[in-house]
Amino acid sequence: MQLDRSAMTASAVVLAVAASLAAVLPTARAEIKTTSIVSDSRSVILFEEFGFRRGGRAAVTATGVGWKVPEGSQIKAVNPTLMGFFLISNSLIYQINNESDYAEATGTAFCPLTSKYVQPLFRFKEIAPDGTGKGSLTIDADDKYTVLFSSCQDGVEVTMEVRTEMFNVRRSGAREYLPVGLLPLPGIFAAASVVHFVFLGAWLYVCVKHCRTAERIHAVMGALLLFKALKLACAAEDQWYVERTGTPHGWDVAFYVFGFFKGILLFTVIVLIGTGWSFLKPYLQEREKNVLMTIIPLQVIENIASAVIGETGPAGRDWLAWNQIFLLVDVICCCAVFFPIIWSIRNLREASKTDGKAARNLQKLTLFKQFYLVVVCYLYFTRIAASAVAAVLSYKYQWVVNVSIETASLAFYVFVFYNFQPVEKNPYLYVGDDEEEAAGGQLEMESTFEI
Repeated sequence: MQLDRSAMTASAVVLAVAASLAAVLPTARAEIKTTSIVSDSRSVILFEEFGFRRGGRAAVTATGVGWKVPEGSQIKAVNPTLMGFFLISNSLIYQINNESDYAEATGTAFCPLTSKYVQPLFRFKEIAPDGTGKGSLTIDADDKYTVLFSSCQDGVEVTMEVRTEMFNVRRSGAREYLPVGLLPLPGIFAAASVVHFVFLGAWLYVCVKHCRTAERIHAVMGALLLFKALKLACAAEDQWYVERTGTPHGWDVAFYVFGFFKGILLFTVIVLIGTGWSFLKPYLQEREKNVLMTIIPLQVIENIASAVIGETGPAGRDWLAWNQIFLLVDVICCCAVFFPIIWSIRNLREASKTDGKAARNLQKLTLFKQFYLVVVCYLYFTRIAASAVAAVLSYKYQWVVNVSIETASLAFYVFVFYNFQPVEKNPYLYVGDDEEEAAGGQLEMESTFEI
């Protein structure tokens, strides 16, 4: 049996990297999934990760299986024994790395398919004449497992359509297609949706009550709450159907649509409030328009990337590239929203020296500084801290990350909506005359500091 040593070593390395990335990056939303692989020469393809209880099941079916050796390859014939699917516990991946390192040190070949730490599903030598192969396993220990395809022959191009099905079994015999760590998600998203709908009702009440001071920005903020609540409602339905049937039954489409509008409106609201539009001034300056016109197309790209990542899963050849696009665009948007806030703070400092309205400018300046810090904390937590927590958190408690993100989002919304609500004595609109003298000295001190 001819072994390609470089392919063997690469397989073990790619296996560890792929599993590590899947742990911190978003993957597919359904636990019954069909993926097309066309002329793919990757040594390792990660299909699914799933948190199992003892007695759970993992099944893989490959149809239309075929392979070919590209022109110029040193391989004269393909050995189907060196290609196949297997299941591995994530806690044992480091053992495969140790086996690979040992094989490399001793000058011997190593293939993940031959490791004692993997649970084979089937190899290509078992493929039926019609090009179909299948295998299934019953899980004998609680853990997070990964389904992978491995080819230990460098350069061999594989074509197939793969159907993966992962589920746990309840005591009643019913199947649970959500991983152990995500089972609370339908209830979490449903509760968060109800909270945001109540929030929206309260916001509409405040806007109607203070309709004389309500501005256009308040309507945009209300739209943000509406799409946030609708997105959460669709997420709850999505996860509920996935849990029971393995597929979202179209709720994923609604989730992405509402998520698209929510994402655009969130950054739009942050930018518009940061510029003081509709509060401080009825128009946007050219540079502020440029920021807004940059963020909106980027949000379109980000939401497209999010949908591709969620629907293709890590088996997609471009999955990692789409993740990189998603992260890059998100970082650019997060950085861009700070510029209007900083510009407004500087403008208020300059205005305080000339317009003689010290107390009013001090309150505006203080509010903008608070807004700046809250935006920084919100974006940092939901983009960086949450991902770091997800990477180290046990697979059984991954739902905690979702709770943390939704809690942080709600706290951010409450701060923004409370401080920029349409009330008669909003800091933007009213300041008592007796506060002017005290505020003057404070602004003198403020002007000595820069953000």
